[in-house]
Amino acid sequence: MLTEIKAETQRIDIFEKLPILKRIVKLRSFQFFAIFPNLVLFYIFILAGIFGSPIGNANIIIVFVWILWWFLLISVMVPFVGRLWCMMCPLPAFGDWLQRLALIGVRPGKTVGLNNKLFGLNKRWPRALSNIWLQNIGFLALATISVLLVTRPIVSAVVLGSMVILPTVMALIWRGRAFCLYLCPVSGFLGLYSMTSIMELRSKDKEICRKVCRTKNCRAGSERGWACPWLVYMGALDRNNFCGLCMECVKSCPHDNITLYLRPFCSDTEIKGYDEAWKAFIMLVLAMAYSVVLLGPWGFLKDWANISEKGNVTGFLIYASVLWFSCLIGFPAIYFVFVKLGHLLAKAKSQGNSVSFKEMFIRYSYTLVPLGLLAWIAFSFPLIMVNGSYILSVLSDPLGRGWNLFGTAHIPWTPVYPEYAVYIQIGLLLVGLYYGIQKGLEIARQLWNDDEAAFRSMIPVTILLVAITIAFMKLFAG
Repeated sequence: MLTEIKAETQRIDIFEKLPILKRIVKLRSFQFFAIFPNLVLFYIFILAGIFGSPIGNANIIIVFVWILWWFLLISVMVPFVGRLWCMMCPLPAFGDWLQRLALIGVRPGKTVGLNNKLFGLNKRWPRALSNIWLQNIGFLALATISVLLVTRPIVSAVVLGSMVILPTVMALIWRGRAFCLYLCPVSGFLGLYSMTSIMELRSKDKEICRKVCRTKNCRAGSERGWACPWLVYMGALDRNNFCGLCMECVKSCPHDNITLYLRPFCSDTEIKGYDEAWKAFIMLVLAMAYSVVLLGPWGFLKDWANISEKGNVTGFLIYASVLWFSCLIGFPAIYFVFVKLGHLLAKAKSQGNSVSFKEMFIRYSYTLVPLGLLAWIAFSFPLIMVNGSYILSVLSDPLGRGWNLFGTAHIPWTPVYPEYAVYIQIGLLLVGLYYGIQKGLEIARQLWNDDEAAFRSMIPVTILLVAITIAFMKLFAG
């Protein structure tokens, strides 16, 4: 209870401070004009991937998507504005518009318990698949062929193109953004790491949602806003994980009870299932794997991962097998051992309450979230520092056809202070370690009613976090 009160006092109401922002968000055209520029860029990227240069650093789809967009997404958008990318993402746009049969306006009416007219079958997603396991597998599959994605424009074009077709088809069958909720690989890691974000969309007073509001327009829609495509009821929303910040609820709420808040970093700390815990494992291991393969001194690993260039099928299969084993079994087993030790240490000193090992296993996996996010940022920072000059050159020659649209095509490759990259990386890792330990202790105190038991339960987990941090530092510093 004290933690909740403290969190409430630390939040700042953005709409209250910036009423013009609230007015903009309430415009029916707001999301359309957020998506449309990205849709145009996406179309250009696909054309570039198909018809442009096959050389990665000379093609805009590689440079803008896998260098600039990835850096901005993981290093800026996720920690500062959470899932805001989901609001402007072009991938589900055609599915949304087809399901609604509208680009901007709202169609009031009745469709399977909702207050909007929707096109398609509007079936419920299967309960057994209502988790992020498919997202976990999808992200891991894409990560396995990541070298192809970041070096072969045609591969990026095919993969991204299919990620427009699939949500469009799914929108005709299942209600809401089923693709975003249950299949989109990007959505999975956005959901996990948006827990750290300093921004959240919430009800101002949940009692109004639960006791005063009878229509639940945030979830069901109204004549002013569409039913939440993420199937969220604002009276129960307490985490960023599954809110795509589309702002429809801000328009449809009859009590003006929804706002944006600024809050402390890492305010959401509750991992709720094994699927989310495994997402934390997968993302951390992949950050380590990319650092080993792309930044480490072992050239043969890069050759194994790059099957298209080297054609080493055996090496690629070894690489893929080790990667999948490490993400799904190896690291989770190591984590299991350390949490089990913490559970045994805490039980020996606990007075009164008994915390199940399952609960500890799931809840303490949050300690890997801030460390994992900062490890990804630490990995991504040198990419923009070393390869940033390609952004300017490819902007003038997006297809690699010898154009010079803005006079920047012939800017030479110019790394920006690469000698300082390692210091930035170490600083970022230490920030991730600090928040991992701090939030772990906070979770421990929530679980155990004895401070000593809580502290003892975190000792092995802290050792694991420190060991992981040291391993990253070793890779980055050489």
